[in-house]
Amino acid sequence: MSAHCQLTGARPGFGNDVSHSHRRTPRRFDPNIQRKRYWLPGEGRHVRLTLSARAVKTVDVIGVEAAVARIRARGVKV
Repeated sequence: MSAHCQLTGARPGFGNDVSHSHRRTPRRFDPNIQRKRYWLPGEGRHVRLTLSARAVKTVDVIGVEAAVARIRARGVKV
């Protein structure tokens, strides 16, 4: 599963682990990605979305129809 959110576009960030001796090694900061299934009443079907935890809360606030509209506006197929 790719580590990016369909709604917010959150992707991994990159940086360094810094040890006690201050040596640096590369690392990734992955977003908290979840696969969630929603009922889309306008189309009469379920959709499975790959969302960050923050985006799941956003869908709860704005509704699944508006969220899918935003995802489609970003050019992502749902």
